[in-house]
Amino acid sequence: MIIGKGHKEGVLPDTEVQDLCRRALEGLDLGGKRILALIPDSTRTAPVGLMFRTLVGLVSRRAAKIDFLIALGTHLPMSQEKILAHLGLTAAERRTKYATVDFFNHAWDDPKSLVVVGALSADQMGALSEGRYALQVPVEVNRRLLHCDHLFIVGPTFPHEVAGFSGGHKYIFPGVAGPDIIHFFHWLGALVTNWKINGVKDTVVRRVIDRAVEFIKIPITNFDMVVAREGVKGLFVGDARRAFSAAADLSAQVHIRYVDRPYRRVLGIAPLMYDDLWTAGKVMYKLEPIVEDGGELIIYAPHVTEVSYAHGKVLDCIGYHCLDYFREQMDKFAGVPGGIMAHSTHVKGLGTYCNGIEKPRIQVTLATGIPEERCRRINLGYLDPRSIRAADWIGREKQGVLLVDHAGEVLHRLKSDRT
Repeated sequence: MIIGKGHKEGVLPDTEVQDLCRRALEGLDLGGKRILALIPDSTRTAPVGLMFRTLVGLVSRRAAKIDFLIALGTHLPMSQEKILAHLGLTAAERRTKYATVDFFNHAWDDPKSLVVVGALSADQMGALSEGRYALQVPVEVNRRLLHCDHLFIVGPTFPHEVAGFSGGHKYIFPGVAGPDIIHFFHWLGALVTNWKINGVKDTVVRRVIDRAVEFIKIPITNFDMVVAREGVKGLFVGDARRAFSAAADLSAQVHIRYVDRPYRRVLGIAPLMYDDLWTAGKVMYKLEPIVEDGGELIIYAPHVTEVSYAHGKVLDCIGYHCLDYFREQMDKFAGVPGGIMAHSTHVKGLGTYCNGIEKPRIQVTLATGIPEERCRRINLGYLDPRSIRAADWIGREKQGVLLVDHAGEVLHRLKSDRT
């Protein structure tokens, strides 16, 4: 059974969020159990602090212990100071009221922190991917999952460039997974393309994720939120697949904006929570479909000074290219992790590669703190962010110019593409 509520208009007050959590937990056998809760890092909009306080308050007297694991995927670990800020806790509260609660960062690249729980064969992957990508892949997860009795997934659902929608089991894969399966399904998503997969609930990537979760033999309860800048639009709690399905349906209403026409130039303003291009690339992922052929998408993020804190060295070597550039030269890129190539082609967008000539569909330009020389070297455009005045972009839609503030979470599509 799913306990939940959501609506496109208005938001749920904190008291209603807390009541939904209380009702959902009443029927769970948590007595003496060790609970591990997966939560997003600070690159996602979500009331993580509210959920933390609510869940700890509801289960701490019943469960033996509740701890929190940050589902970083391949993002950098958060410092204790950042974790406290993320949860809205003071140092005094950490030392007293929440002294028995532990917080952990997932370490995707530390073999000692991972454990293999199974493997998906090449035949299985071929079937799940509808023939796109057949490769045997070990299924690795953070070993802390094996030391708990009940897993909570606590996070928001948004349209997503790899899985179609985030949320649900995606907080396990890639949230707390090992590198092989992370790189596998990110490249699988790239083969489908951001254009076709973003904002679709049932995708080949989601099927791979759901199949991999079957190797995890502990109860899972999903607290799946739909969140907008003004607050929580919905919360669905219960079976991970069903709660995700309900959240994705609402997210499609809240987070997908349909426009009448494509635009010649689009300026996407990245929020401060994206601290490198690896995360600020979401501006492109969510706006690519509304830029006209031959047009330009500008990622405006003066605060971003790094391509990727985790993968920048590799991206400096391979650059940013359309899918066909990689697919036609796979021998050249042997050994490059699929997840990094996927990010590259998602940021570059659709295009062609023929007779050694790459022709991207649109121009992607960085107006960031990344120097011009580096932008050119990685095959992206450059614009001095100091030359941009957001006010000059407002109200110019009839001229084919669009400004999108806080870009990266709301997917923009053409009404003509609506099915």
